[in-house]
Amino acid sequence: MPDDGVPELRTPRILMRQFRQSDLDAYAAMVADPEGARFLGPLLHREQAWRGMAMHAGQWALRGYGSWAVQQRRDGSFLGRVGLWHPEGWPGIELGWILARPAWGHGYATEAAGLAMRWAWSTLGLPRLISLIDPDNLASVAVARRIGMSPAGEAEICGHRVVVYAVDAPGSDADARSANRW
Repeated sequence: MPDDGVPELRTPRILMRQFRQSDLDAYAAMVADPEGARFLGPLLHREQAWRGMAMHAGQWALRGYGSWAVQQRRDGSFLGRVGLWHPEGWPGIELGWILARPAWGHGYATEAAGLAMRWAWSTLGLPRLISLIDPDNLASVAVARRIGMSPAGEAEICGHRVVVYAVDAPGSDADARSANRW
């Protein structure tokens, strides 16, 4: 674990690490892309992107978990943000992801979300994770399903209706109850 307290997670293709100031240009472009950020709310300008990046990084200090910057190991390019998110009033600990458009369609979201999920189970011992997904966001629905999530209800977040996708930790009481329902 680096000195900043944020663990680095790796696969052969990606590195998940703490945000750096040098990520700002790529992060700002990602959250200002009308197509890429259309399900996240209003597009962010550079100053808002900086605050958002700092807010996600700050989750680590306040909660002991947070979001990682995801970069491609081959060339170091910034791919997006993936990780755990739990602002006050949220319906649970959310596993969320957003990738820059050039990273779409390569399996990076599934790879990084799966890695973050396994870290949450093994390191934090969390019993359940959720993802709050706009029902029209078919790409995120597909990622959620690929990592084992299924619809578990609906919620209203910031005035917007979303589907709550959930997955219970392997071996958790909730996982056992869910297996016995069928």
